[in-house]
Amino acid sequence: MPKIKNIIIFIVIAAIFVLIYIFFIKPGTSDTASLVSTSATSATGSTATSNPSPNPAVAQDFLNLLLNIQSIKLDVSIFSDNAFINISKHDTSIILTPDGTEGRPNPFAPLGADVVAAATPTCTLPQVLDTVKNICVTPPLVCTLPKILDKTTNTCITPPSH
Repeated sequence: MPKIKNIIIFIVIAAIFVLIYIFFIKPGTSDTASLVSTSATSATGSTATSNPSPNPAVAQDFLNLLLNIQSIKLDVSIFSDNAFINISKHDTSIILTPDGTEGRPNPFAPLGADVVAAATPTCTLPQVLDTVKNICVTPPLVCTLPKILDKTTNTCITPPSH
């Protein structure tokens, strides 16, 4: 008995698959177009080649529409008119200025990994910028010979003679 039940279930499932193929997957006869082309002569005497369609009236209407497009003439004198030339010479560009709320420098970086560049201090003379510490420092004096630099007073002195 269970063997017959399994066979019936298999036949029903196979029948469902066959019906799905017939109604949804199998191409219909209207989808398969012939590779033979026909020639049609329009009212203007020109010959156009097209594939046969299931509805020849629709094909003829489409062909007539295409032939009517050929008769369209555009008036290009508007482009040489002074009003058009003055408009085309007018600068309509927009200058965009950032307002400071552009977001993160790298939006793809993990949160908290953004490196905020510190403002570089502006040093006044005689100080110079120490690029390692990013601070203004007074550079050591350069003494001309025979004088030497006294590090305690940061002045040039004449060395004592022996």
